[in-house]
Amino acid sequence: MSTSTTAEAARWFREAASITVLTGAGVSTDSGIPDFRGPQGVWTKNPAAEKLFTIDNYLADPDVRRQAWAARLASPLWTAEPNTAHRALADLARTGRLRAIVTQNTDGLHQAAGTDPGRVIEIHGTARDAACLDCGHRLPMADVLPRLEAGETDPPCLACGGILKSATISFGQQLDPDVLDAAADATRDADLFAAIGTSLGVYPAAGLCDYALAHGARLVIVNAEPTPYEEVAHAVLRGPIGATLPGLLGV
Repeated sequence: MSTSTTAEAARWFREAASITVLTGAGVSTDSGIPDFRGPQGVWTKNPAAEKLFTIDNYLADPDVRRQAWAARLASPLWTAEPNTAHRALADLARTGRLRAIVTQNTDGLHQAAGTDPGRVIEIHGTARDAACLDCGHRLPMADVLPRLEAGETDPPCLACGGILKSATISFGQQLDPDVLDAAADATRDADLFAAIGTSLGVYPAAGLCDYALAHGARLVIVNAEPTPYEEVAHAVLRGPIGATLPGLLGV
């Protein structure tokens, strides 16, 4: 593990001309959105819930779809507000030195905090939209939630009658190659790459750390739990993300 101090890492952020940030679920926990693998994570507390995030199960089993839609309707996402971490990253974006936020999160809170949507790369999609798995029709999730509240438990696509799903990437679904290319471009362009609130256990997102190092960027990790990249990172910082980021980012 790096022995670099928070002060030294903060200096790197101040001096960097192009910063790319990879964010994970840990950035949104202070907004009331639980992560998946942490001590209070969705899958830690209920391992069976993971099947709701697997595309084969979703397609094959109407009961899985009903459970997934019930969870979506009850999600804390709909009342969540950006927290200090989201706002600190939005402030960084306003300095002109943020190349991009590559996020594994699907909650849209980076954009809600004021970061230009054009600088947010959502590699796992967005929960704020729904998409038909048959015809590809896409619509705001806000148009589907009233149907759930009215009693539909597995709402079909109104355009073709096909299976509707949140516009997120489930296990077994292919990631959008154009989105991955954008993430790679943003990583290649950075002289500092920060992985914040992510376990770095899910690929290809975690592999961006390797790509950043290969192109000469400094790697800074901010996370509550250990990650597989600590031995190669230039700095590893442990404190609460919301309390750590403002000073670290110099905003």
